[in-house]
Amino acid sequence: MYFWMAQSPVFQSSNQAHADDHPVSGGGLSQNGKFSYGYASSPGKRSSMEDFYETRIDGVEGEVVGLFGVFDGHGGARAAEYVKHNLFSNLIKHPKFISDTKSAIAETYSHTDSEFLKSENNQNRDAGSTASTAILVGDRLLVANVGDSRAVICRGGEAIAVSRDHKPDQTDERQRIEDAGGFVMWAGTWRVGGVLAVSRAFGDKLLKQYVVADPEIQEEKVDSSLEFLILASDGLWDVVTNEDAVAMVKPMQDAEEAAKKLMQEAYQRGSADNITCVVVRFLGSSTGNSSSRVSDNHGDSSKRQTSGREFVGSQGGDLSKGSSK
Repeated sequence: MYFWMAQSPVFQSSNQAHADDHPVSGGGLSQNGKFSYGYASSPGKRSSMEDFYETRIDGVEGEVVGLFGVFDGHGGARAAEYVKHNLFSNLIKHPKFISDTKSAIAETYSHTDSEFLKSENNQNRDAGSTASTAILVGDRLLVANVGDSRAVICRGGEAIAVSRDHKPDQTDERQRIEDAGGFVMWAGTWRVGGVLAVSRAFGDKLLKQYVVADPEIQEEKVDSSLEFLILASDGLWDVVTNEDAVAMVKPMQDAEEAAKKLMQEAYQRGSADNITCVVVRFLGSSTGNSSSRVSDNHGDSSKRQTSGREFVGSQGGDLSKGSSK
């Protein structure tokens, strides 16, 4: 974790150590005291690490802004690492970031994808990445998703998915792919072109005509009923339901400890994938506790291991739990 002290506000960002052989975790507190966050990431049972995350607090036009993301790579780590380092930096530079945040998010996803593809000209192997992101601006929470990482909130004690897993066998996704000249077939699971198990992603230049980086965006009002947000890669969601994840986090006021708990539980339940979790606690909620301990380091963890809702996207759809990768 590093901190850059400006006149106002404070800039914080996770300085990710790529956890090739051990878990990492950390967390922090917003300057305005309205939210805390924690993250935990582990390669799990895999020998390579393709998950990345970003937790960032910045100032834009006098607003304290929180930016959180989980990026699950495939075909190597290149795409996920690129998106981690560029997506939010591009977003906060967008001229309409404050005035028209949804449009800014959609345009920035597309721009970042295009720039990554340009950088891939000399690469022989295709690489891609999911992106599940949450942007906090004032009393607005905007969740944008591409791929099968997932965002879940706890509002009024209930688990509510605020993103949809993008899978090729979903009716609307399959139709979009076929309309673009592609096909979906079974190869262990449903795959675009018999290759890729997600229907939207950054990168994947050989399938780009069908595998778009257009985010579905959902807006939530940050009020006293909104308790916390979980962002995680499918290393968690493959083995832990939305309801179980919320039940585990609910009694834990420390966001970093909550993220570590989710990561460790996924490992113990047999997750075969990299596992990355980000938890954001809203301290103005009816159950929030701004005096709870919040870690601000990124050291290794000790063990290996509905109100105000608006959904916007190029494709609508059920926000229920999707199938696993």
